[in-house]
Amino acid sequence: MNKGIEIARGKTKVLYEKAGQPDVLVVAQMDAISAGDGARRSEIPGKGRLAAQTTARVFRLLNLCGLPTHYLSGGEDDDDNQMLVRRCNMIPLEVVVRGVAAGSLVKRNPALQKGALIVPRMVEFFFKDDANHDPLIEVDAIVSRGIASPVEVGAMSEIARLTFDILAHAWRKRDTLLVDLKIEFGRLTGAENKGALVIGDVIDNDSWRIWPQGREDLMLDKQLYRNLEAVNPEDLQRVKAAYETVADQVGTFPQMRPGMIAVINEGAEYDETAKRVVQALQGFGLPTVRRVASALRTPAYVLQLAQQLDTTFPRLLYIAVAGPDGALRGVLENASASPVFDAFDAPESIAMRCAKAFAIDDTVLFGRTLLTQTNARTAILQADASLNAPPAASLA
Repeated sequence: MNKGIEIARGKTKVLYEKAGQPDVLVVAQMDAISAGDGARRSEIPGKGRLAAQTTARVFRLLNLCGLPTHYLSGGEDDDDNQMLVRRCNMIPLEVVVRGVAAGSLVKRNPALQKGALIVPRMVEFFFKDDANHDPLIEVDAIVSRGIASPVEVGAMSEIARLTFDILAHAWRKRDTLLVDLKIEFGRLTGAENKGALVIGDVIDNDSWRIWPQGREDLMLDKQLYRNLEAVNPEDLQRVKAAYETVADQVGTFPQMRPGMIAVINEGAEYDETAKRVVQALQGFGLPTVRRVASALRTPAYVLQLAQQLDTTFPRLLYIAVAGPDGALRGVLENASASPVFDAFDAPESIAMRCAKAFAIDDTVLFGRTLLTQTNARTAILQADASLNAPPAASLA
């Protein structure tokens, strides 16, 4: 990549301004691994490559789900472990989401049993200060010190929880338990969406705890390195092997498997309803095929159409757009082994049911479903707050 001047250097990465594009940065991952706020530091040849791959794949998944990140491109190709990101003013906080009791949480709370599930997810903030070992900081202190506004703290908490649940879903499909997750946020500096809050920095194998089969002794994350009593080449090779396994598995995270949704309407009189349903489905990125067939006027054709569609698409849902008699849905349900929905509800509700059906084994759709639900809840809360806000002071 065409790098410009170096603008920052950390323990495991270097940031450059992209030549000719001051609002875009190049993030170059290094082969270093550290623990204890840099007290222990080693070099693992190839680790930077694995970190870049993992980060790029995680951010690509989050982008596909609709979450705000700074990631643009790179990290996976022959690009010297570099990726392009939108420039941010980073907020000096580490946001940690916990789904299982482990690490410092258990040390601070001896009564909490290690390995206990945490529901709802716990969100904690740590002030970035290596000299003082990144101390825990309360929300009131974040606001009073001007680190972030109350709205930003709420947004960071919500986005962090969504990020955790999306990645937990992806790991769960691979029989691996996501224990906790650390992410960071920044405010965009560019003219477009300037000041907007986005997930920044990196999310790689240093950012989480993951336990295959839910077993801590099978961990694949940075805790392997932290736990070493002494560091030798054989130990570092085992750590690298774990990072390679993680990068390979994360490589399958962003892949969508949405299948196909057949929207079948009873006749031309239902065209407008079918169009609204298709539009709602497209909001989730769900592919559709539209057909017209009548259970009353062309029953044999409905059966033939169902057979054709079933043999064409391995993952298929039907939506019957018809009258209240349920005839079309009944014929489809008895002609196909695929699920059938009717179009009596609002198109958005129908689209949500279809997205949920495919989200069982599609993390992208799972994330889009979570984000849609979160946005709907936020809209209700904002409407209530607006309704009950005190009247504006008169200027007279």
